[in-house]
Amino acid sequence: MRQYDVINTWESIVGEQIAKVTSVQRIDNGVLYIGVATAPWRAELSMKRTEIIEKINRAVGRHIVKEIRFR
Repeated sequence: MRQYDVINTWESIVGEQIAKVTSVQRIDNGVLYIGVATAPWRAELSMKRTEIIEKINRAVGRHIVKEIRFR
C-alpha cells in the first residue's frame, strides 16, 4: 500500500515542474524507477536524488524508497 502512496502522491512530493517531465514507472525492492523526458532533467534529478528519497520517505511515513533510477 505504501508503494502505491509513492506513485499516487509523486506530484505533491516533487512539485508540478518536475512532475511534468517525469513519470513513475514502478517500485521494485526499494528501487523507484522514474522515466525522465530529457537528458538535462535526468542529470538535474540525479544530483537531487538523496533529497528526493528523503522527501518521499517522509511523505509516506516509512523508509520505502532506498534508491531512485532515472531513465
